[in-house]
Amino acid sequence: MLTSRDWFGKVSAATTLGFTLALALTCTFAAAFWHGDGYFTAQGQVAMWLVAPIWCALLGFCFLFRSGALAWGWLALANLAAWTLYAATRLVAN
Repeated sequence: MLTSRDWFGKVSAATTLGFTLALALTCTFAAAFWHGDGYFTAQGQVAMWLVAPIWCALLGFCFLFRSGALAWGWLALANLAAWTLYAATRLVAN
């Protein structure tokens, strides 16, 4: 059920942990497809510009959580999984 109850907890979780989750996902993408000096390559540009849409999507979907505590918990677990995936990708790619 879509609700605005406990909106501050949900939005604060999506603002902080959503940002770090968006960074982890785009860093994983960049590490998986990195070819040399990649800031000005297509992969580097896609990784850079994907942060904002992912973060905005997480900010929009944060209201689907039943409470702020659930939002913090699930986004923290998603961050742990995403950063672990990034570390594994870096180990394999390098």
